[in-house]
Amino acid sequence: MTDPLLAPGATIGVLGGGQLGAMFAAAARRLGYRVAVWDPDADAPAHRLAECSITKPFADTAAAAEFARQVQAVTFEWENVPSDLCARLEQERPVRPSSSVLRIIQDRIEQKTFLQRQGLAVPRFSIITSPQQLGRDEALGLPLICKTARSGYDGKGQWMVTGTAELTQARAAMQEGAQPGMRWIAEELLRFEREVSVLVVRGVDGAIRTYPLVDNVHEAGILRRTTVPADVSSGVADHATDLAARAVTALKGIGVFCVELFVMADGRVLINEVAPRPHNSGHYTLDACTVSQFEQQVRVLCGLPLGEVRLLSPAVMINLIGSEIDAVSGKGNLFEVPGAAVHFYGKRTVRPRRKMGHVTFLADSTGEAAARADAFCAILR
Repeated sequence: MTDPLLAPGATIGVLGGGQLGAMFAAAARRLGYRVAVWDPDADAPAHRLAECSITKPFADTAAAAEFARQVQAVTFEWENVPSDLCARLEQERPVRPSSSVLRIIQDRIEQKTFLQRQGLAVPRFSIITSPQQLGRDEALGLPLICKTARSGYDGKGQWMVTGTAELTQARAAMQEGAQPGMRWIAEELLRFEREVSVLVVRGVDGAIRTYPLVDNVHEAGILRRTTVPADVSSGVADHATDLAARAVTALKGIGVFCVELFVMADGRVLINEVAPRPHNSGHYTLDACTVSQFEQQVRVLCGLPLGEVRLLSPAVMINLIGSEIDAVSGKGNLFEVPGAAVHFYGKRTVRPRRKMGHVTFLADSTGEAAARADAFCAILR
């Protein structure tokens, strides 16, 4: 379904009310839109920015009908919202990205297979239909990483297997969580040189904007640090950006997408995963770019022209995870650091591995931004 441009004053809806939904809502309100948030968690941060909140389960059909009546267009904050709910809403309102794109992306096997069929480079993989099948693909061999085909994020539902002991442990963990019809994907464990990502924005008319390539560092499966611009050659940056844009175009995606990639020592670039939404590694755009990834999400949803993607300053973004928020939230010295842009998400419950906020350090050079980030990380440790 396509609709004409939605002018400010319209109500737009987001499925999911975590920090990404809250940042979307803030961008929408700044542009003059009203926001409806549907998240079953009544304490989700985005509810506090919404004119209309729904806290019923996503399976509630009456709530879906009410949500559709409240909004003129719909987006989502993460890829694990039910695709059938998006398909139902699509019958009455534009949903961007579409449910068909969501179905492909939210299943890692479907996603990897789709990208491979488009001639886009991805790591070697095999499809696992039972825990005992893991490790028996001689072409893939060990080491490998196994992931649930659906759901799982920030390292959850993933097992790294380098030898027989870890293989036994992974099979046991898979068996414990197994459900009828469940599948997993096993991928070669790449000795990559760096992990990078790029934001791709694609409008209703097919117009594309790509943000600068960024460097990412993960700890225990959770993004810890993002540096922009990435420290790669212009040839590698151009190749990675081209792969990302081709992937989103092949999907016929409309919205904001983050394409995560691996850069190998020999210069090869492989697509790891595609997220059909703003991404943690794109939070730097809130402070270091003329138009943030969240404003782009609003623009695409409402049919507005895409914004420019100009980088105003080198930046390093550091995530605040779990109880780290307690170590800095009561200290004013963080706010005294030149170029430090502090974002606390307002989550009332602190849990291990939960993203509670982030700080972006801006400077005239990447080295200076990195030095400020390093000093901050030393405080966290």
